[in-house]
Amino acid sequence: MLDNVKVDLVKYRNIWFGISLLITIPGIIGIIACMSKYHAPLKPGIDFTGGSILQYQFDKPASLEAVREVLDECGFHGSQVQQATISGKEAVVMRTKSIDTEAQKAVIDKKLVEKLGTFKSISVDKVTATIGPELLTNGLVSLLVTFGGMVAYISYRFKFDFAVCAIAALVHDITVLVGVFALLGYLFGTEVDSLFISAVLTVIGFSVHDTIVVFDRVRENAKFVGSKVVDPKTKEEYKKTFGDVANDSVSQTLARSIYTSLTVIITLTALYFLGGVTTKDFVLAMLIGIISGTYSSIFNASCLLVWWREQKSKSTPKAA
Repeated sequence: MLDNVKVDLVKYRNIWFGISLLITIPGIIGIIACMSKYHAPLKPGIDFTGGSILQYQFDKPASLEAVREVLDECGFHGSQVQQATISGKEAVVMRTKSIDTEAQKAVIDKKLVEKLGTFKSISVDKVTATIGPELLTNGLVSLLVTFGGMVAYISYRFKFDFAVCAIAALVHDITVLVGVFALLGYLFGTEVDSLFISAVLTVIGFSVHDTIVVFDRVRENAKFVGSKVVDPKTKEEYKKTFGDVANDSVSQTLARSIYTSLTVIITLTALYFLGGVTTKDFVLAMLIGIISGTYSSIFNASCLLVWWREQKSKSTPKAA
């Protein structure tokens, strides 16, 4: 269906860049808001701040609101309470600030039994705050190493301007992803954990892979720059520009990019609605990143490369 589609992305590149700005600006505002509220660009989860995770299976159906009220009464305000399926049975997952003593846990357990009945403790895990800085540092180092490796590889396999445009598209994708979660954190209290960093790194890999496919076709077709062709509509002869080559390259890879991304999006959508609660935010991050990555690879990276080449040709003095 898309195999014979011809697109003229370069002609409308200001529209594509404008759409990207409309998507990223609210996210940047969300990041700024989170910085003022949480002193971090995102609301950090217990992986970064330290805390406790309790998984209980109640003998009778338990209201999440009732569980949250018990935690509030015990002084654990702002705790996350979710339902999950463990070993085929409904369970309640409580993510709270650190429960430091057995006495605190005993108080919580007692009040839960009084209000909701007996339960079975599946697991009680504690995440110390010292893990947080280590995870954050390792995550940032991973991002820097990834960017550095990509710039070096793409510059070697293609050219430096290809590498810069590919990284710019990646920065767009990360900004969109982080911005959406910043807004979710500021408005709805959505926290990020170590799985979020995994999602970011996965999105980077997917996005740059899609961009490389387009750039590889651009490199192959670059030999046709300056060649004479006849416009099928006006029947006029003209010389192909780098923009024409970019349009041809995107058209040739459009079907592959969309079909590949669509299969991943369908899978992730099914996981989001039918999967477990604990992976919901991870899957949502993947969905946002894949959609943004597909958009940037098709509409942003190639148009940015054409703009770069046009600016370079303008600044290069013509031979007399």
